[in-house]
Amino acid sequence: MEAALAQRFQYPSWIDCRKVEGKPHGLLRYSQRVKDDKRFRVLALAHLQPERRNDQRRAVSSEISCSDNNSSALLEAGSVHPFGDEDLILKRKAEEVKPYLNGRSMYLVGMMGSGKTTVGKLMSKVLGYSFRDCDTLIEQGMNGTSVAEIFEHHGESFFRGKETDALKKLSSMYQVVVSTGGGAVIRPINWKYMNKGISIWLDVPLEALAHRIAAVGTDSRPLLHEESGDAYTVAYKRLSTIWDERGEAYTNANARVSLENIAVKRGYKDVSELTPTEIAIEVFEQVQSFLEKEETMEIPDGNI
Repeated sequence: MEAALAQRFQYPSWIDCRKVEGKPHGLLRYSQRVKDDKRFRVLALAHLQPERRNDQRRAVSSEISCSDNNSSALLEAGSVHPFGDEDLILKRKAEEVKPYLNGRSMYLVGMMGSGKTTVGKLMSKVLGYSFRDCDTLIEQGMNGTSVAEIFEHHGESFFRGKETDALKKLSSMYQVVVSTGGGAVIRPINWKYMNKGISIWLDVPLEALAHRIAAVGTDSRPLLHEESGDAYTVAYKRLSTIWDERGEAYTNANARVSLENIAVKRGYKDVSELTPTEIAIEVFEQVQSFLEKEETMEIPDGNI
């Protein structure tokens, strides 16, 4: 069900990092050379270095990011944006968090339209994991019958049963990024299966969700399609009701990724300016934070 939003959700990257060929190149939002601006040089170098410096991360950093000297050369050539290359940062974050995961799968949860499929595919690619969309698995198990048709002909209860069966099957797999349906969180048994991996909640403001859904239509959204009125009003009204029913359940996730918080950190006016890559970077940061805390709690007293 998330797949229809992929095109809408693919906002253009705010960076245009060109290849270095010994001469400066222009950037999308940063056209002046930074050779003489030490402040930008420091920001860029700091952003390209790992935040933690244990042996594992030093090895990863040496493979992915430039050395200090190379970074300085790139900056003097005017080829690196002061905040770094998004794809490079995403890859580095994936390599940092991967040892902590130890093969465990990740389950993305969130309201319909939150971008679970789009972000999940990015995450799986840089991790070298497989990607699975729970709704797609259900449709395949029903000989291609769409989720909307399943709701129409069999009812929501039947669909939720199939959803639980799919999550049970997925919970036996390793190294998988899973995009769950928006309502997967309402059944406690589903959390039993998702807790075999790491669950991440993509927390998106209802207004942004309503705009996204209205842009692509509600035909594929069985819980929205029966309402009448303009697309945005219908989507927002129904999403508000669904949120009242599910909002608390989303907080059971191991990690929360707030798009509003990311937008504030990036200095954006609203979440619509965020790219999927920026969101995926934040996912890895929050997952790493959770796993580091988990690792600390597992250390017996006296062995610290």
